[in-house]
Amino acid sequence: MSNTKIGITKEFDLGDGRIVSIETGKLAKQADGSVVVKMGDTMLLATVVARKEVNEGQDFLPLSVDYQEKYAAAGRFPGGFFKREARPSEYEILISRLVDRALRPMFPDGYRAETQVLISLISAEKNNLPDALAGLAASAALAVSDIPFNGPISEVRVARVDGKFIINPTISEVENADIEIIVAGTLDNIVMVEGELKEVSERDMLEAIKVAHQAIKVQCQAQLDLAEMVEKSKVKREYPAEAEDLDLYGEMKKALYDKVYALAKSADSKADRKLATEALRSEYMAAFTEEELVEKTPLIKKYFGKIQKEAVRNLAMDEKVRLDGRKPDEIRPIWSEVDYLPSAHGSAIFTRGETQSLTTVTLGTKLDEQIIDGAVFEGKNKFLLHYNFPPFCTGEAKFLRGTSRREIGHGNLAMRALKPVLPNGNDNPYTIRVVSDILESNGSSSMATVCAGTLALLDAGIKISKPVSGIAMGLIADPSTNRYTVLSDILGDEDHLGDMDFKVTGTRDGITACQMDIKIDGLNYDLLEEALEQAKKGRLHILGEMEKTLSEPRADYKSHVPRIVKMTIPKEFIGAVIGPGGKVIQEMQRESGSTIVIEEVGDYGMIDIVSENKEAIDFVMNKIKGIIAVPEIGEIYNGTVKSIVPFGMFIEIMPGKEGLLHISEIEWRRLETVEDSGIKVGDKIEVKLLDLDKKTGKLKLSRKVLIPRDQPKRD
Repeated sequence: MSNTKIGITKEFDLGDGRIVSIETGKLAKQADGSVVVKMGDTMLLATVVARKEVNEGQDFLPLSVDYQEKYAAAGRFPGGFFKREARPSEYEILISRLVDRALRPMFPDGYRAETQVLISLISAEKNNLPDALAGLAASAALAVSDIPFNGPISEVRVARVDGKFIINPTISEVENADIEIIVAGTLDNIVMVEGELKEVSERDMLEAIKVAHQAIKVQCQAQLDLAEMVEKSKVKREYPAEAEDLDLYGEMKKALYDKVYALAKSADSKADRKLATEALRSEYMAAFTEEELVEKTPLIKKYFGKIQKEAVRNLAMDEKVRLDGRKPDEIRPIWSEVDYLPSAHGSAIFTRGETQSLTTVTLGTKLDEQIIDGAVFEGKNKFLLHYNFPPFCTGEAKFLRGTSRREIGHGNLAMRALKPVLPNGNDNPYTIRVVSDILESNGSSSMATVCAGTLALLDAGIKISKPVSGIAMGLIADPSTNRYTVLSDILGDEDHLGDMDFKVTGTRDGITACQMDIKIDGLNYDLLEEALEQAKKGRLHILGEMEKTLSEPRADYKSHVPRIVKMTIPKEFIGAVIGPGGKVIQEMQRESGSTIVIEEVGDYGMIDIVSENKEAIDFVMNKIKGIIAVPEIGEIYNGTVKSIVPFGMFIEIMPGKEGLLHISEIEWRRLETVEDSGIKVGDKIEVKLLDLDKKTGKLKLSRKVLIPRDQPKRD
């Protein structure tokens, strides 16, 4: 084996003695760029490949980013029948989205080559979170390639534990954190933020972002240093320039800008604005011949969009007027309703402007918990939030092809927003599933999901600590002229044409979740703080509107909600409650019509008894109490004859507890056969417990000691 060193490595310190290394030139050398990022025993392989050719007429960047965790990395077998990695888990999709959102704005304008970024977890250290290294790995692979890229970027997770900020914390540290966010950025700017917080202030969240950016700068510089050592990365490949016709653009701007500006100022609805926009563009195109349109149509559409963007932005910055006529900090009209679906366990409609969510809550048992079987994370989840975005909500007709990545991401954000206010332990015996169906959409349907989810939980009687609302903020800014406008409750078009999409959720006392994407350079922290304060005002306004509908959890669950009563029994009685082959517990379920779930937790058995019928629950509880009751020597029991044998009979003195009444202990007189006593199977008789063998559990019973000697026969 050769000792020749292969590859180039750059290392940096996270700031606490933990070393991160980036290695290139050793693995996957046929990719355009590849690196291995290592921290401790955690290793990620990232590769990037881009096609040299671009499809003619293509006007978008076909970028795909996929993060995958190899089970072998953690020394585990995948679950399922095929025992191999298959479709990505929701966790892997969420990490892919985080990396994609940070990378996508960094490619040059006009770059249209199909580009694929793959990140694989190839070694996993039990307490390290690999997802915080995924953005670094992807960016480093691009940095050492010849693919045009305006990076580098990096991502870090920052958590606050006991008042101290930690970069890329361990799993155990995250569990104790009150702030846990992933931040992406360049050397100079923040580009993406996402995470959850436990009702913290806007100032504290801003401080966490600043701490994260300091760490990001170190990681970006390490990538630049590594790229300097790689010859391939020093000359980036050329790509076809977009077709331009500046004379056409000048003519269009002169002819259309004022009309587009007036249309933007008209405060029409989304549908009317779309029709008017299409009519204006068609009117302009009607002046060209069919032959001219073959060549000019793509440019006309491109320049029309550019003019529209400029007009809308100038209107917002100069006149502080928005597409629908609102002021920058004005919230659209809100109405909401609860208990709309009588058969659901909880339901709510939340409508804000042209965005509407119909949300349901379903309450289940431990049997309904989600089983998590990932390469890094294993366990169970008892709070699920699913978000659906059908095409009709935007007036479109499309094929339904399963849950999209966007739906998974929006659902996860809403789940993080509501999770901090849910009751814990015995205060919440249920597995909770919240489902948001978006029925109309024109801006921030994920925030409508948070509001509708809160109302549906209150309607279901879940004792959440405080209501949560959410708002999407926007920004239109021109750093060159120092003009800007912060927008509250943005429309879909304002998201598309603006420079920031910033979603914030929280209670009256603080932020519970956030998601931010920034599309411009030079966004300073003072402006971000202003946006956060404006978001707080809007969030509190929305809370006030929600509270007009329902402000507190209902006093009780609805009549058709299954009730769950919890019991705790000593561990040694679990087997007796279940019975041989599950016979005892199955019989109790059959007789009562209830569902019984038993789980071993430490030295105890935790039992959930589930039924809509209180009598059924009481029946099961009494049965279980009888099983776990300990017979006492000298006590008298009214038992049931279960079976008769030649040497006596077996009497059940408690549920599941039988003792032997020997033939000599039935009566004072001598019996030739047990049948001579006249006692039959099923009869109730009083017996006294004479002895209990602690090793075998056998019970010795007597009936004759309870009968006077002068009354030998059975009454």
